Amino acid sequence: MERQEQEKSLSKKKTRTKFKKPILDESLSWEQRLADAATPLWRLSYNEQLNIKQKQQERILLQIFKCNLSNKSAQTQAPPVGKLNFPVFPIIPSPDTEGYRNKSTFSVNRGVDGNPKTVGLYVGTGKAGNILCVNGDHLINMPEKHKLVARCYQNFIRISPLDPCLLFHSGGHWREVTVRTNAQGHTMAIVYFHPQKLNKEEIGNHKGALIEYFIQGPGSVCRLDSLYFQESSMTRCSHNDSPYQLLYGQQHIYEETILLYDQQHIHEEVLGFKFRISADAFFQVNRGAAELLYKTVRDICLPDGQTKKEERTGEKMTLLDVCCGTGAIGITMSSRVDRVIGIELIEQAVQDARHNAALNSVLNCEFMPGRAEVVLPGLMSPWGSSEGSVTAVVNPARAGLHHRVIRAIRNHPSIRRLLYISCKPEGDAMRNFRELCCEPDPKKKLTGQAFAPRLAVPVDMFPHTPHSELILLFER
Repeated sequence: MERQEQEKSLSKKKTRTKFKKPILDESLSWEQRLADAATPLWRLSYNEQLNIKQKQQERILLQIFKCNLSNKSAQTQAPPVGKLNFPVFPIIPSPDTEGYRNKSTFSVNRGVDGNPKTVGLYVGTGKAGNILCVNGDHLINMPEKHKLVARCYQNFIRISPLDPCLLFHSGGHWREVTVRTNAQGHTMAIVYFHPQKLNKEEIGNHKGALIEYFIQGPGSVCRLDSLYFQESSMTRCSHNDSPYQLLYGQQHIYEETILLYDQQHIHEEVLGFKFRISADAFFQVNRGAAELLYKTVRDICLPDGQTKKEERTGEKMTLLDVCCGTGAIGITMSSRVDRVIGIELIEQAVQDARHNAALNSVLNCEFMPGRAEVVLPGLMSPWGSSEGSVTAVVNPARAGLHHRVIRAIRNHPSIRRLLYISCKPEGDAMRNFRELCCEPDPKKKLTGQAFAPRLAVPVDMFPHTPHSELILLFER
């Protein structure tokens, strides 16, 4: 009873230290209000930001630990109240703290002056009915090239005879614009457009005007390498639902100039490997920090300091990369394992991953399209001892992994190690952690041996915001 009271008291104290977004102060300028909404830590020194994030991750991990207390198979002795039974390493700082984003999306809505053709980011909430679109030129996490494209797009839609699409049911056409760049400054712009009742010829005329503006007109100052256009009547629409139409340039943009014959995607280089990125494929928004993230994952993935598959003796090792995106984790780890199997929902990202493996002469990687909760159980059911030891790496979206994925991982005895990369461990991912670490539960079909957390490493992927990535190593 005394221990429970101590834990409750600790939980309350920790809750008070949780970072809260500042309430919008009407005495501030709109630019300051947007900075507070998009980059809430911008007034603090970077060391102060890292300190806040370190404490925040430790608080979250204490919640995970409390869930694990009842798991007698994973722990033999509970540590003192408020202490973790595994190390939390110091947060890894981002090598770049300003202009680090390689992808930005700008919305279209009413601005401070009431102009509905304003391109920027939202301040306010729909619930309060006070949403305004504010220009993002002053935001320190965005590169100047992104801001330039946003300004030019605003100029274009203001001279266009078409209305913006503020609400789908209220008509209008011009929607947001996404800008993607790589370390070399190559730039891809993606314009989203609601067709409403326009016919193909009418849409073609407006696409022509968009091309002329950005390639020959005032927008040519952006020096776009690729200009895409997507017609969509839905809030979010994949390439499979409505293909991205290449209006200008090449479909790839490469990190280096040696591959100019195929510049149809943006390319980045991470840990000596090149990666092709499509218009809708996931890639970490901070390339420098992503390199540190992947290096950390690679360094802790294999036990006993083993670095190359040739240096290992005995059983084979397979890496299972769930939510693999464009294949970055699997490819950067490929020299340390015998086989890599990646699973990814977005078909175009799978094509990129396969291309990336070939581009880097990696022959032991296989990438499969589909929902992980559908593909994984069927993939793993025939696996036996011939697969050897299996290490799983999962890098899901904020919603975490589907319970069927957790069940498949938990119930397969060959998976002894699991690296979970979470951008929001305090959210739905907490459910995943509970199911990985709880005692066997036949009702939930969790029959395999429980995992236990062994170490955690925060990585600051988003300077000036309260967010960071968390790498958690589970073993059993």
